[in-house]
Amino acid sequence: MQPSAARTDRTPSGAIVTTVPTTDDMHALGAAIASQVRGGDVVVLSGPLGAGKTTFAQGVGAGLGIDGPIVSPTFTIARELHGRFPSSGAPATLVHVDAYRLPGSDDQPQVATERLLDELESLGLDEELEDPGPGTVVLIEWGSAMAGELADTRLEVTIDRSVIDRPMGSGSLTSDGTRTVTISGRGWGSRLDALADAVAHRDSGE
Repeated sequence: MQPSAARTDRTPSGAIVTTVPTTDDMHALGAAIASQVRGGDVVVLSGPLGAGKTTFAQGVGAGLGIDGPIVSPTFTIARELHGRFPSSGAPATLVHVDAYRLPGSDDQPQVATERLLDELESLGLDEELEDPGPGTVVLIEWGSAMAGELADTRLEVTIDRSVIDRPMGSGSLTSDGTRTVTISGRGWGSRLDALADAVAHRDSGE
């Protein structure tokens, strides 16, 4: 087990900015964040297609001891998975939500949030998002535009993937290369310091 080669810094506003060189390291980043979450937390995950959101979510699941596979929900908008919090061993429920298919998620956050809650209500999960219980963590992909509508207290994780320069100054996003991940805590207070330490000392297992 070798330590991650990633670099982690803090911005003047307190946000955590870390580089993610490999897929293994993205998985380790998710696990590091899972080591610091607790019941009632909402994690909002954003980034372009191919940025590594599913790998990150799988790392969160591994960190919470979830045995089942974590994939982006396809036919339903959310899945409920069960594991345990690493710090206490207490039962943990991860509600994994993918808002990609919701119309209006980019420019009509209130409308999209209402549609999201309607869909979750049909699955019996609407209350979990509006008021996560003491053993529930909500991880929502493609929810950045709705973040303010979803939860006043939340962790926002934004993944930026690399741009490869092409001739004549054009650029193309690629699924390869180092990512830069920015983590901001709304209402996390001093918990963000412990999270920054966990992120900086994560182990990619390479």
